[in-house]
Amino acid sequence: MDSRSQPGPPRAALRVKICCIRDLDEAWLAIGAGAAAVGLVSAMPSGPGVIPDEQIPAIAERLPPAVGSFLLTSRRSVAEIAAQVRRGRANTVQLCDRLEEGTWQELRQTLPGVAVVQVIHVTGPESFDEAVVAAPHVHALLLDSGRPDAPLKELGGTGRTHDWSLSRRIREAVPTPVFLAGGLRPDNVAEAVATVRPFGVDVCTGVRTEGRLDPVKLRAFLAAVARGASG
Repeated sequence: MDSRSQPGPPRAALRVKICCIRDLDEAWLAIGAGAAAVGLVSAMPSGPGVIPDEQIPAIAERLPPAVGSFLLTSRRSVAEIAAQVRRGRANTVQLCDRLEEGTWQELRQTLPGVAVVQVIHVTGPESFDEAVVAAPHVHALLLDSGRPDAPLKELGGTGRTHDWSLSRRIREAVPTPVFLAGGLRPDNVAEAVATVRPFGVDVCTGVRTEGRLDPVKLRAFLAAVARGASG
């Protein structure tokens, strides 16, 4: 079958992850609006939403088991990542940079029961090859708009979109679920979902006002996701 004709995941299965959660109140606001997962951002070289490592388990441990608690890390060593996840008590680790020491398989063996999500920053055609290599070894990919090779690394929260047609090519080519991130907002997420047909979407800045989770924007975002998924 030509990959361009392959169907996407069932529309009803589309997940929404609200990232850059600052405290338990924001987590419950996101979950109450319909989010299936929340993102807890540890130290990053740049970008919004970072909270202290000790605050992460205080949120993650109090969430319902069915909710994905994503610990976002910029660390690149399997040993350091595993130690951080154990302290953070999250059920998912999101690798915002490329692994430098160790492999995805070693990380999965070290953290049984923890889902491993690799971020692919969609900067050009080379991102397709990077995604295809990573996909068989992780539980999911997350396609974002950072610049990991910039002098000051950008590993998320940029508020920029990227080439959704390339994201769709990646989604069609890989065997693992794909989350779409990068500059998504209530006014563009329906088109993004209809174009890429991802397993889920991820948003940080697009549902915030002055850095805080905005209930009005959040409801508008979830409604737009539903429109895109049904259309």
